[in-house]
Amino acid sequence: MRLKNGRRVGAAAAVLSAAALLAACGGGAQPGGGAGAGGASAWGIFGGSEDMFRATFEQWNTDNPDEQIAVEWFANDAYKEKIRTSVGAGNAPTLIYSWGGGTLADYVANDAVIDLTGKTGDLTDRVIPSVAASGQVDGTTYAVPNTETQPLILFYNQQVLDDAGVEVPTTYDELLAAVAPLESAGVTPIALAGQSVWPELMWIEYLTERIGGPEVFQAVVDGEPGAWSDPAILEATTKIRELVDAGAFGDSFGSVNADQAGDTALLQTGQAAFLLQGTWVQPGFLKSAPEFAASGDLGYTTFPAVEGGVGDPANIVGNPSNFWSISADASAEAQATASDFLANRTLDDAAVDELLALNLVPPVLGIEDTIAEQDDAEYLSFVYEMVSDAPNFQLSWDQALPAAQAQALLENLSQLFLGQIDPEQFSAAMDATL
Repeated sequence: MRLKNGRRVGAAAAVLSAAALLAACGGGAQPGGGAGAGGASAWGIFGGSEDMFRATFEQWNTDNPDEQIAVEWFANDAYKEKIRTSVGAGNAPTLIYSWGGGTLADYVANDAVIDLTGKTGDLTDRVIPSVAASGQVDGTTYAVPNTETQPLILFYNQQVLDDAGVEVPTTYDELLAAVAPLESAGVTPIALAGQSVWPELMWIEYLTERIGGPEVFQAVVDGEPGAWSDPAILEATTKIRELVDAGAFGDSFGSVNADQAGDTALLQTGQAAFLLQGTWVQPGFLKSAPEFAASGDLGYTTFPAVEGGVGDPANIVGNPSNFWSISADASAEAQATASDFLANRTLDDAAVDELLALNLVPPVLGIEDTIAEQDDAEYLSFVYEMVSDAPNFQLSWDQALPAAQAQALLENLSQLFLGQIDPEQFSAAMDATL
């Protein structure tokens, strides 16, 4: 399927000065979780649904002069490092932005966030149940969805495929077979931001899911001894090496940075044919390459099936959403402000409209008719139905696992892609973390 996109683009450029970024949200924030007049603070991440968050916070601060929320913005990787140390030091912002999963479980285990039961109005009742569940730990809600749902999909450049005589693959074997003709055409078959490492996770996540189903990674999450040596994971990592050795990612993937949009740039400029990424990159295409986005050459599809695999091809991987939690270290005044914000301004009608205007899909129930009215209804419906109908929505592994194991995963996976360790060594190293 191709994206047909001639709509307005609202995403703010990440190159804005820090002063301008802070001013856009009704006042600056001090490092370390400094708060506004209402005692509350939040940290956000550049890109994706940033524009929606900016509009939401700005409107909140305009409407609630006595409950101000001061906001500070970070690049993705910088945020992950800063929030980890700040939560540990008891100096987090009032609203803690996360992906749920293992990180949220760590917060709960360390009493770093509060129980949100009864504190967020009807928010959890308005979102897709599988998404809302990702904010729960042992059945209790500690985080609520705050933005679009973010499955991983396979983007492609149709013109590049046409020039190379390649069809959109529906199986792994077809994807592998496409590498040689694309290389012969002088393009990188698959863009990959290997310098950032976390985009490499998408390949082991989907391959493992397609080969062995969700039970394989669940055994890892459950800490079962030897879980990383499951045959499905070994086959997935073997296929990764097969792709690397075939030249699927080119020779320079280790120097491509996702925070600098290096991978999306390769696709939109015709230097690469495919890109496995989250739907959060789609607004970037609209802003940085509007002609490409409007041309019909920006295509999208589900991750290919693996022959002989037992995983349901309708299963998806990615981030059900991002989430807000409330810091247990915040003052009672700041917590009350944050609770009011979650109950009254998070994923409300205005936020739904903002997200859809950015070509991002809110995980909100009953918006099919609203989606159908959008210029890019075909794409938005594709994502919405993918999430709504998925038998299983696997959270990204680095978010599902405890921080220490997630870091070991990133380090070992990078070595696997770079050929410094083989699949068996990868599994052995990861088994040692269980």
